[in-house]
Amino acid sequence: MTNKIEGTFTASSYSGLCDKLGNLDSDLKVVLDKFGYPPMWSRPNTFETLVHIILEQQVSLASAKAALEKLRSEMTDITPEGFLRLNDDQLRSCYFSRQKTSYARNLAHQIVNEGFSLQSLETLPDQQVREAMVSLKGIGNWTADIYLMFTLHRTDIFPSGDLAAVKAMRTVKKLDAAVTKEQLISLAAAWSPYRTIATMILWHFYLSVRIKSNTLPEVKAQASL
Repeated sequence: MTNKIEGTFTASSYSGLCDKLGNLDSDLKVVLDKFGYPPMWSRPNTFETLVHIILEQQVSLASAKAALEKLRSEMTDITPEGFLRLNDDQLRSCYFSRQKTSYARNLAHQIVNEGFSLQSLETLPDQQVREAMVSLKGIGNWTADIYLMFTLHRTDIFPSGDLAAVKAMRTVKKLDAAVTKEQLISLAAAWSPYRTIATMILWHFYLSVRIKSNTLPEVKAQASL
C-alpha cells in the first residue's frame, strides 16, 4: 500500500502507537502489560482480500477462512476475472451462500466492467473510502471498517458493529452489559486519533483471554453490515 496520506500506520510505527494508547488509557496499558503488543493485522489491497472480508460477514472467522481456502483450491489466483467464470455450483462447493455469491460477483463485475479501483482508494480520506465501498452491493460499514483498518492501515477507525471488539471493550472498561452502541462510540472517541490501534489492543485481549481460559466463546465477526 502507498502511504500517501496522514492518519496511517506502518510496521515501524505500530508499537509506538500502542505505547501511546497505553499512556493515554490505563485499562489498555493493563492489556499491553499482560499480553504484550497485539499483532499488526494486515492484508494486501486485492480483490481476494475484499472477498475474504465479505466471507467474514456475520459468521465465525474460522468459517470464513475455510471458505477462502476452498476458493483458493478452486482458483490458482483469486482475481475478479477468474471469479466471474465460476458457476453457482462451484461457489456453493466453496461454502459461498447465495447472498455472498451475489456480493462477490457484483464486486468482481464493478472492478472488471465498471472501473472500480481498489488502488484508487489508497489516497482518499477515510469518509470517501467508506462512501465508495458502501455504494457496492453487500458492503456496509463493518466491511468498510475492516478494509480501512487491515488494508489501508488507517489509524482512527472504531468498528462499533464488531462483536469481539465490543465484548472486549465492555470487559476491559468494566462497562455494564446494557451499554448502548452510541455510548460505546462516545467512549471510543477518547482514543481518537488512534481508535484503530485501541481496537487492535481490544481484539488482542479478546483472543488472548479466549485462548488462555476458554471463557469467551468465538463470536461472529460482526453484528451487522
